[in-house]
Amino acid sequence: MQCDKPQGVWGTGPPVQKTLPLVDPQLANSSRPKLNVALNQNNIHLNFLDDAERHQFLETVAERADAVSITGDIGDATNVIGFLKEIEDILRKPVYFVLGNHDFYRGSIGKVRDEVAQLARQSEFLVYMTATSVVPLSPTTALVGHDGWADARLGDFEKSQVFLNDYVTIEELRKWKDEFALDKPALAELLNVLGDEAARHLERALRQAVTDHSTVIALTHVPPFKEAAWHEGKHSDDDHLPHFACKAVGDVFTTVMQEHPQSRLTVLCGHTHGGGEVQVLPNLRVLTGEAEYGQPMTQHVFEID
Repeated sequence: MQCDKPQGVWGTGPPVQKTLPLVDPQLANSSRPKLNVALNQNNIHLNFLDDAERHQFLETVAERADAVSITGDIGDATNVIGFLKEIEDILRKPVYFVLGNHDFYRGSIGKVRDEVAQLARQSEFLVYMTATSVVPLSPTTALVGHDGWADARLGDFEKSQVFLNDYVTIEELRKWKDEFALDKPALAELLNVLGDEAARHLERALRQAVTDHSTVIALTHVPPFKEAAWHEGKHSDDDHLPHFACKAVGDVFTTVMQEHPQSRLTVLCGHTHGGGEVQVLPNLRVLTGEAEYGQPMTQHVFEID
């Protein structure tokens, strides 16, 4: 399978297959209930915790599940590799993850993705879904994912007064006319490209997953529908939507699931720090996880059949 962009542009190289046991083989014949429990975390921002707080949080997570998913915003470009190593060392069980916009702060999208993909390829437990195709979790359930990106297609990007730190702290997104004004057309074009890249990856993976599995879970950082871009109990307005939702990915999810009514898709995302649930189609549900800086939490618990 070919990658969406040449390696070194947006990073990661061709998707690879990686399958890990969801349950420790030593427990397979034990008296423990045969429920494969997965926890989902998003926007955990481990760089807002000190060492003791971080270890306590990760040790608590390790006690509760057979596998963990993370939908981005783990740290920033200077520490995300170290945090992922720490997560693996403490959890010692499968960790399926994507990156969020904060994970590229003080760095480059392409470089961080390449470094994280290399780490995951060498890891016993880490699975970077942006560099992976489909991960079977059970005979009936599969996992797909991609970092995603807000693609400036929902809401009104041209009139939006919202300014994200992304446009200063991420190398590829520094699109400025001059010292004081963003080059909005250039930035919009780049955001479109990032959204389309995520959509192509997810379309290929999702189409593959639904042919063999009745249930699919998709990990992505950015909400793929305006109805899923929650903030303080409400949907984001046209000023914020261009920066907090990805229309290209939402269109792919809608199209593929309409074509495959026999399968169910649950999308796990974050980014907005507001929590909510939306049923887009009878077989397409989106869960957006709530989050607060300095207080990481488990948003969802799943029992995998």
